[in-house]
Amino acid sequence: MVNLIGTYECKADSKGRMMMSSAFKKQLCSVLEDGFVIKRSVFQPCLELYPRKEWDLMMAKINKLNRFVKKNNDFIRRFTAGVKVVEMDTAGRILIPKDLCVFAGIEKDIVLSSAVNIIEIWDKNKYEKAIDDATSDFAELAEEVMGNFEVDELS
Repeated sequence: MVNLIGTYECKADSKGRMMMSSAFKKQLCSVLEDGFVIKRSVFQPCLELYPRKEWDLMMAKINKLNRFVKKNNDFIRRFTAGVKVVEMDTAGRILIPKDLCVFAGIEKDIVLSSAVNIIEIWDKNKYEKAIDDATSDFAELAEEVMGNFEVDELS
């Protein structure tokens, strides 16, 4: 499993290509040749970039769902809507498909933010707004999500 660290700013060119930060390239060096999967985020107006091995692990979980249960089938369809396989070119760029740029509102200034084992790709203004909006209630959220763990479980 990949554990990514960092938040980096970059730019997209007029064709939708973004230069991957050198810090992320170093962290991903063992999986670069496998490529990536890019998709819409479920909860935010951003994109998620999965190293191919991480995507395969996610698909193994999703493949366990019974597709004859309507909710499961609907979830699978929506979760995989717009999913694309992408690769890094020799210049270290990834082409973000046009439909996904439109979904995330990506034009030029981008933020790449680690989310454990994936990278979120944000329009810079939307990222800053999402962080600002979450700041006021983050203490409550942290307590609710992490407050029930025993101390030794977190270390």
